Amino acid sequence: MTAHEVRLCGLLLREHFGEVVERVGTHLLKSGAQNLRTIVHETGPSVDLVKKSLCVLVQHGVCLFSSGRKGPGSPMEYQTSCNWILRILRYPRYIYTAKTLYGDTGELIIEELLQRGHMTMSTTVKTVADRLTQNMEEGRSMDYSEVSTAFSKLVETHFLQRCPPPAGAGAGTTDSTTPAPSVTPGTPAAPVSTAQPAAESFPDCYNVPHMTLIGRGKRQLASEDGEDQRNAKRARIDSETHGDEGIYWQVNFERFHLHFRDQAIISAVANKLDQTSSEIVRTMLRMSEVTTSPTATCTKPLSANEIFRSLPASYNISRPILDQYLTLLVDDPMEFVGKAGESGGGMYVVNLHRALANLARATLESVVQERFGSRSARIFRLLLRKRHLEQKQVEDFAMIPAKEAKDMLYTLLSQNLVQLQEVPKTPDYAPSRTFYLYTVNQLPTARMLLQNCYKTVANLIERRLFETKESKRLLEKSQRIEAILASLQASGAEPEQLTEVEEMITAPEKQQLEALRLHINKLDSAENQVDETIFLLESYVNSTATPTS
Repeated sequence: MTAHEVRLCGLLLREHFGEVVERVGTHLLKSGAQNLRTIVHETGPSVDLVKKSLCVLVQHGVCLFSSGRKGPGSPMEYQTSCNWILRILRYPRYIYTAKTLYGDTGELIIEELLQRGHMTMSTTVKTVADRLTQNMEEGRSMDYSEVSTAFSKLVETHFLQRCPPPAGAGAGTTDSTTPAPSVTPGTPAAPVSTAQPAAESFPDCYNVPHMTLIGRGKRQLASEDGEDQRNAKRARIDSETHGDEGIYWQVNFERFHLHFRDQAIISAVANKLDQTSSEIVRTMLRMSEVTTSPTATCTKPLSANEIFRSLPASYNISRPILDQYLTLLVDDPMEFVGKAGESGGGMYVVNLHRALANLARATLESVVQERFGSRSARIFRLLLRKRHLEQKQVEDFAMIPAKEAKDMLYTLLSQNLVQLQEVPKTPDYAPSRTFYLYTVNQLPTARMLLQNCYKTVANLIERRLFETKESKRLLEKSQRIEAILASLQASGAEPEQLTEVEEMITAPEKQQLEALRLHINKLDSAENQVDETIFLLESYVNSTATPTS
């Protein structure tokens, strides 16, 4: 955990949960596991505010608590991790992936669960059906059964999983729709969403309960806009029973990360070779989704016959063509696909860790090219391939004049992208009798670039928050006018009235708003692009730390 990671985590917590939660979260990151009394003493807010902050963190799966280190009877201790908090940065990508795979219904299911931390299936289905109905034409509504089907599909493909059961039998569970402020530290139901369980941590992890929920989504009436009415309605809904009480669901982040990894490999194959090759690799990854461990270096071996039978008919790939493509993939220098045997027409695997290493390597080369130019990138690639070279050898192999090559090497060396290794001929390390070899250590370089990415995202978030704060008055005015317009349109107002309200924002203010929205969209887009690089580098770094299986 570095200063850049802590700063980024603090910004994410502040943006999503407020300043008090940020203070508590960053304190836990810096200090490690601590009990409630120590947290209150060292952070400053009241006991009640700290309790509520911890409840929010626990509810969203970014804080874990356990019995104290001093043994039974000692106060509960709370701890958090940068990895859990940094997942917040990827929320838009999780939601977009669900929309791509399962449409608007899947998108809203994932969005609700990310916003609330964990929920029961019945509550999720009703909330999503109501939201979908609200956006439908008058007279149409979304059936609960359609949302339940989409929810079941997400569970079947392991994108959703049950929260681990409470520690104590018969322990009460809190309402999942909002973090309950009355929960005291030590309530056994709280760690439901904080444990980071493996997919098979308990037998019912992906077992969808039978739910007695029949009906259709309801539109929110204008009279229900008040907070009191909404709370009263929610209390009435929560009092109903549907057969799934106490069974809470959460997003399976690891499954999403495996999907992102697979998509990155498929996209790389498509760019390197062609679309047909990428579809063959996609089929291989889909066939081995269930049988391959998330930390495995490669997929389980698949025979060419199995791959041929599993290819969608729309591809129109004959068996001889498939064999040619598999041979092409095996012979490719990137080594995305490897051959593991000859039985069944040939046994093939997707080299997951090697693919991640090659993708990380391509990312490093791209960064060097963008920052220092194509000639520096040529030297960087040369050192990656040849491992150790003297300056004269770099000049000759890269075909770059001596003066330019020297400047480029020293620039890369000053940025820690290239390392210099001394190999002495004699014990006295005399310069005249020492070889000076340039080299690139891919893993430390990837770690350094990852830290730079954390710093970049934190700067982007700070800039976005600053821009929003500077134009706060104008944004609030725009929101008020939009609310008035929506209310007038709902009540069937005359066009003249609507025009009069729209003219409350002057032309210069409209231009300022448009420029601000364009700038904010650019910053959001940059955040998402940097996050893709972060994911790729994190996956590579984690793959090097994982024992082979």
